Amino acid sequence: MTHVLVTGGAGFIGSHIVDELIDEGYDVTVVDNLTEQVHDSEPDYLNEEADYVWGDVRDRELMTELLEEADVLNHQASAVGVGQSMYEIEKYVEVNTLATARILDIIVNEEIDLEKVVVASSMSSYGEGAYRCPEEDEVRHPPLRGEEQMKDGQWEHLCSECGAELEPIPTPESKPRESTSVYAISKKDQEELTLSVCRAYDIPAVALRYFNIYGSRQSLNNPYTGVCAIFSSRIKNDNPPLIFEDGEQTRDFIHVSDVARANRLAMESEADDVAVNIGTGSPVSIREIAQTLIELYGKEDALEPEIANDFRQGDIRHCYADNDLAAEELGFEPEVDFEDGMRELVEWGRDAEAEDRFEEAHAELEEKGLVGED
Repeated sequence: MTHVLVTGGAGFIGSHIVDELIDEGYDVTVVDNLTEQVHDSEPDYLNEEADYVWGDVRDRELMTELLEEADVLNHQASAVGVGQSMYEIEKYVEVNTLATARILDIIVNEEIDLEKVVVASSMSSYGEGAYRCPEEDEVRHPPLRGEEQMKDGQWEHLCSECGAELEPIPTPESKPRESTSVYAISKKDQEELTLSVCRAYDIPAVALRYFNIYGSRQSLNNPYTGVCAIFSSRIKNDNPPLIFEDGEQTRDFIHVSDVARANRLAMESEADDVAVNIGTGSPVSIREIAQTLIELYGKEDALEPEIANDFRQGDIRHCYADNDLAAEELGFEPEVDFEDGMRELVEWGRDAEAEDRFEEAHAELEEKGLVGED
């Protein structure tokens, strides 16, 4: 039986991967440090058929022992949060970049024999998504919007050649990456370190560039997590979701069960030395996310999204996945549609603990000068 080591396997994404692997007959060991920002205790959803080691992926001795017993490494452990990464710089680089480097150092110098490595990467490393100029019918890769443009409330990108408003198009893996946060840089580091070292030592490796993941088990107490969880926490506490800009910015929201399946397919496929997008290919506006959650929680008569018309430094406007390479390399196609996925999130969320700490986190961003007003 193939033995898989899943780092971060007690977390939101990792725990779903563990369930997927065990359902498919794999032997799974999890290493997780149950970081306080996410877990206040051992989660009740842990799979009883997995072995759990409560420890830190930065612990060289521990990771050496665990890797020596593994056939496959599934590396999910990561510090998550774009805004927070901009003022907890050392922490994010240590937990993401350095820890991954240490794991790879162990694999190389302890001569760990692995059949495959799968590492969690992120669409955040792209910066802005891909665009098309409708006037010239050419692809454009605009940089971040400037502060003066944002202060003027000109939210959409304009063509640098003709001034026309650019149209977002699916973002392929070939798009130049312009990471706009410490978090994004550290995720790119995890991907590039893994692929580079595994290539050199002939270890098959796949990096999965996750788009915006949502679903059950995502902490509703963590204000630095995904927007679906943050909005859910606000709504459950009878507070309106606060939306930056005008709410029409779009992202690609993929259900966590699809992400778990993509990880298994990456392990089982012949794909090697490649990074692939894991998304749906369908953009959804942030305003639509907020409105959908309000309706599913049955609070449309009491709440409506609050459009802030201010902005966060480093935020992008649009980004959604081109899924062609995932289909070609992994045989992956998303199966959970947006409506069903959001219903699953809310059904779970009704009974989940939800401490709304958004205003505290927002105040931190303001204090650090990371929020601007138009």
